Amino acid sequence: MSQSIDHEIEEYLAYSAQCLTGAMADQEFISTSGKIVDILCEALRTGKKILLAGNGGSAGDAQHIAGEFLSRLYQERAPLPAIALTTDSSIVTAIANDFGYDHVFERQIAGLGNPGDVLIAISTSGRSVNILKGIKAACDKGLIVIGFTGQTGHAMAAGCDLCLFAPSTSTPIIQQIHITVSHVICALVEKRLFPCCDGESR
Repeated sequence: MSQSIDHEIEEYLAYSAQCLTGAMADQEFISTSGKIVDILCEALRTGKKILLAGNGGSAGDAQHIAGEFLSRLYQERAPLPAIALTTDSSIVTAIANDFGYDHVFERQIAGLGNPGDVLIAISTSGRSVNILKGIKAACDKGLIVIGFTGQTGHAMAAGCDLCLFAPSTSTPIIQQIHITVSHVICALVEKRLFPCCDGESR
């Protein structure tokens, strides 16, 4: 039994490493990640904020990323405005109850988003209805839309200014790639916006 479990663990880790290596070798993935850094830096420099949305594990990723921006990743620096639209249970359940769960992000973006803000919309499938509606609401309000999805998540790409495709069809592996690249993006935003603050303090 132990050998069988060990083999399954090794297989999973090998596939995870293979997908990360695939992302590293994908110039479009690297280039898009760099463009995301540029967009976030420009928005934050001009007093705009970041909104983040996702379901399930991607909701956790949205909250994780917001925490890195609003608190810190590596550097002691000023907070950067980032709001995960998944954290207020009263708002989420009120909208879901009154309008339906498909509208939980759309309604918040319509109320909180301003032109020039950035929406980071996360969906491993690219087909989550509430994410697609949120993207449309963001476009209607003049937000810049960045999508994080998986290899086959093209349904959401049409509404995004930039869409980052993790090279996998496995939901947990896609989520691993999303949070890994998000750490890189946040670190580069910190470095660019706060060049006088350096050193890892966690």
